Amino acid sequence: MALDIQPTRSELINLKRRIKQTQNGYNLLKMKRDGLFHEFRTLLSEMIAAKRELIETYRTASSRIALASALEGGLAVQSAALGNPVHPEVEVSRRNIMGVVVPEVKGANLSLSLEQRGTGLIGGSAYIDEAADAYGELIEKIVKAAEMESTLKRLLVEIEATKRRVNALEFKVIPEMEEARDFIQLRLEEMEREETFRLKRFKNK
Repeated sequence: MALDIQPTRSELINLKRRIKQTQNGYNLLKMKRDGLFHEFRTLLSEMIAAKRELIETYRTASSRIALASALEGGLAVQSAALGNPVHPEVEVSRRNIMGVVVPEVKGANLSLSLEQRGTGLIGGSAYIDEAADAYGELIEKIVKAAEMESTLKRLLVEIEATKRRVNALEFKVIPEMEEARDFIQLRLEEMEREETFRLKRFKNK
């Protein structure tokens, strides 16, 4: 890089200003990288706990639907499911985490009460109701886990990209600019010594 620049004082001043700006950008990127990594670690621990709960909820829901099917019959379970007047809805929006756009998933009618299901206290079955409650809770946990997993993936991509930019600035861009600055300073000092030497020779003559 030092071979492509002109060793002038104006170039030296511009280069020093660019080095300072680049170092400020480097420090901001480091802070962003560290902040994103902290968010990632926090969310990862929450995701591990959420997946554990999801697996346990799935096992509970599977055992309850199996019990309801065995005692009430598969046709009764299907009729209760098809007769549900309210359908679950999922809405996906966006939110910002330190400049990274991540999804925010909100669900409606994922878990219904006995009154919302419309089966009634007399015509319904306690086993089917328990299975419905378990599956409602399961759907809520699936939606939350999907949001967290997608957020983790996007954070990881941004962390990797930020880390590459930080490394490029730290190990390539800033060292090359500092090398060019040192080259200009040495060349200016050399030119100044040559000029001083010429002036002394002219004065002696």
